[in-house]
Amino acid sequence: ENRPIPEPGPNEVLLRMHSVGICGSDVHYWQHGRIGDFIVKDPMVLGHEAAGTVIKVGVGVSHLKPGDRVAIEPGVPREMDDFCKSGRYNLSPTIFFCATPPDDGNLCRYYKHSASYCYKLPDNVTFEEGALIEPLSVGIHACKRAGVTLGSKVFVSGSGPIGLVNVIVAKMMGAAAVVITDLSATRLQKAKEVGADFTIQVKNESPQEVASKVESLLGCMPEITVECTGVQACIQAGIYATRSGGTLVLVGLGPEMVTVPIVNAAVREVDIRGIFRYCNTWPVAIALLASKRVNVRPLVTHRFPLEKALEAFETTKRGEGVKVMLKCDPTDHNP
Repeated sequence: ENRPIPEPGPNEVLLRMHSVGICGSDVHYWQHGRIGDFIVKDPMVLGHEAAGTVIKVGVGVSHLKPGDRVAIEPGVPREMDDFCKSGRYNLSPTIFFCATPPDDGNLCRYYKHSASYCYKLPDNVTFEEGALIEPLSVGIHACKRAGVTLGSKVFVSGSGPIGLVNVIVAKMMGAAAVVITDLSATRLQKAKEVGADFTIQVKNESPQEVASKVESLLGCMPEITVECTGVQACIQAGIYATRSGGTLVLVGLGPEMVTVPIVNAAVREVDIRGIFRYCNTWPVAIALLASKRVNVRPLVTHRFPLEKALEAFETTKRGEGVKVMLKCDPTDHNP
């Protein structure tokens, strides 16, 4: 609250923040102080799913002006390395990323960011939708890496926010049928709301039994599995479920070492792919939202003012609802 208002650099913009979503990684840093090799050593501002209003532009900025409503892409390359040159800037080892130590995030009143990674929102796209472009981008990147296309049969493992955006994107990209699993009946109901064709509430089935249920519901084994939990048993089920010659994309992050039936995948030519965040997705997402081809509004189940951030984080930690959204601008009551 008492931080000085930052001054934008030549190629930066200063933003009055509006909507910021809480991500599982934000909660994890808050609770544990680290994710893998990323360790919080100093106080850090959280938040990386964000949209706000430009209030000041640097001297080198020409495509944005004060008053523009923008969505913020949180990953900004620091140097033009080989990954950037090949269009895969998300893999650049020196990338700046909001709320990843030691880089501050944007859960605050005022925030400055690289202008090139701020995208103007059309009038018919709300601030909340702008903030949801970040998780939506994970779905876009994962489904692209998976090769979802017309008629694809898709298995999504996990019905949290990332599982749900993968359902939305897979259906938009032409998937004929999507089946999704989760422990929670309420989350599976939300998956139905956003377009899942079939749901499986997992109780204590073995990975092979889960795979068998997936095949039974789809009428065949899916060509594509998108694993969004990071849980060992779910990764195992993903391998068993995926059709020979198909693709398993690992989106969820769990323990560093997991035991998986790798020979089963190898002899059936199941491709296992990872994703790291996303790249080149904001223009695509904005076009989809503006044209109403995708609807992410049902994902937001809770809203809190910035003053109640702790309550918002506690709500997310308890697993209530789907996406918790913080409102950083007390003068604006628009979504």
